[in-house]
Amino acid sequence: MYYNLLTKIKNAQAVKAESIKIPLSNMDLVIAELLAKHKFIDEAVKKGRAPKRILEVKLKYKQGKGAVQGVRLLSKPSRKLYCGYKEIKPVRQGYGLLVLSTPKGIMDGKSAKKEKIGGQLLFEIW
Repeated sequence: MYYNLLTKIKNAQAVKAESIKIPLSNMDLVIAELLAKHKFIDEAVKKGRAPKRILEVKLKYKQGKGAVQGVRLLSKPSRKLYCGYKEIKPVRQGYGLLVLSTPKGIMDGKSAKKEKIGGQLLFEIW
């Protein structure tokens, strides 16, 4: 799940690792590509053959500090949070990113609001 991906990224940046490797899942791949698009990581590449595929994430640093300062998980397996597009607000005055799972796939809050789509709130990252 994406919980593991976000925690590993945050912890690896705390110890200044260059990259991390995790088992591949489609949801992790889409979220990593979204984070790369919004410049929280450098790139995400899937490697390996079918039974042992991995996702390699190259981390990004700004002035010696990790690009990811914090993560807040919103929906959990025990409690799912949903919102309409009118309720989507900017994260950290626009410096953060809200990630939602919508009927059109996983997207950031700004895109979901532009397309007038609500969905399940996954996490905030800044």
